[in-house]
Amino acid sequence: MKRIEITDKAREVVKQLKEKHGALIFHQSGGCCDGSAPMIFEKEDMYLDESDILLGQIEGVNFYMNQDQFEYWKHTHLTVDVTEGRGASFSLEIPLGLRFLIRSRLLTTEEASFFNSK
Repeated sequence: MKRIEITDKAREVVKQLKEKHGALIFHQSGGCCDGSAPMIFEKEDMYLDESDILLGQIEGVNFYMNQDQFEYWKHTHLTVDVTEGRGASFSLEIPLGLRFLIRSRLLTTEEASFFNSK
């Protein structure tokens, strides 16, 4: 069971970014700039610490969320999508005229039981 998924359109953007930049990492902090928008960086450009939680991997890229932000999202299943428009972050998709976003839904009873037992 997965807590995080990715749309086909967003998957294609990630593939394109991987070809150009190599190893990548997704992070959702809930901080400044685009707020809680997921951002993608070259792996070496992102500093992680004990407050970052690995939610899963999408298209071979680890997706982390800050634990404070996770408290707001822990009851949801997340899907990374992409849309046209420029975000206000340093995320690698911005120069393409795109920005990643999260679509969410509440976890099903089965999913909630699974994730809460971990």
